Amino acid sequence: MTVGVGMIGSGFMGLTYSEVVANHARGCRLVAISGGRRAAQLAQDYGVSCEESIDRLLERKDVDAVVLATPDVNRVELTLKAAAAGKHVLAEKPMAPTVAECDQMMAACAAAGVNLGVVKTERFRKITQKAKEQIDTGVLGPLQMLRTVSAFPLPLSKSLFEDRAWMSDPRSGGLFMGMASHNTDFLRWLTGRNAIKVFAQATTYSDIPGPPLSVMAQIVFEDNIMAQMWITGELPNPSLPSSEVRFQAFGRDAMFDLENFEYLDLGRGDKWERIYTPERFDYLKEPKSPIRLYPHIGVIQGFIDSILEKRPPAVGGAEGRAAVEICEACLISARTGEAVSLPLRGQA
Repeated sequence: MTVGVGMIGSGFMGLTYSEVVANHARGCRLVAISGGRRAAQLAQDYGVSCEESIDRLLERKDVDAVVLATPDVNRVELTLKAAAAGKHVLAEKPMAPTVAECDQMMAACAAAGVNLGVVKTERFRKITQKAKEQIDTGVLGPLQMLRTVSAFPLPLSKSLFEDRAWMSDPRSGGLFMGMASHNTDFLRWLTGRNAIKVFAQATTYSDIPGPPLSVMAQIVFEDNIMAQMWITGELPNPSLPSSEVRFQAFGRDAMFDLENFEYLDLGRGDKWERIYTPERFDYLKEPKSPIRLYPHIGVIQGFIDSILEKRPPAVGGAEGRAAVEICEACLISARTGEAVSLPLRGQA
């Protein structure tokens, strides 16, 4: 069997996953594209059909699964439609802006007997897998504390909002969840544990409307593992060096310092050692670089394999929900001024 894939969304990530499905992943083929102003050109570039509506794409019998490379505010509606049409669903991150919407998506896919996967590229990078290995093999000793920062300069944030107006929609998770859903999932994956309490402050210092652009949070995981998370899109130029996706983990015996696109350093004994340096590429000028695509290929291949093997995906709705849950707890805590215990029960 070859899984026929329909691409919903034609922006940068629609291009990314069209390239992966068409030319890199095994056991699948790109069938049709719909949604977004670039859909016709993207379909032409890959020699597939451009459907005038998403409903028409979902009606196609040669489409077995869809990738939702769309704004987060649309994902619950599209997932419900896709599940009703019997299509497997891979949703970009964040899975949805709220836990309640994640629950709807999971329930619809379960009722329809289709797989629901969620994009979590941080689990598939060579450098992050090397970092996880330091924990899993006991190099760090028992894990105790973590810290993560994702920080963009304000001029870059403004340019993103010009191209992605939906980020200002109050129903959206905005730039915060777009960034933080990576960080929260990676913290869960590194620790192998669930978050149980969140306390956060959130605000916007600039004139960009929508969800908060700057969030600082303290997160408690099971077994008393402590984590700090700082997400902001409001730094002045030149921003911080090595801060776009930064993680630090501290164990009893050692620690590591990771910047996704720069380095992985291990601190042990009385010295620091560089144990991994990722290959370089230009993110904007080389969107089809095999180096850039490597984690996206892992995401797609895992999802396709789960369909072919008739099993749930390894990174499914529960994982996507858990990342959103921590993000939503941050916003609730900031609004109420109180620590928020997890799990949430679909509350707003």
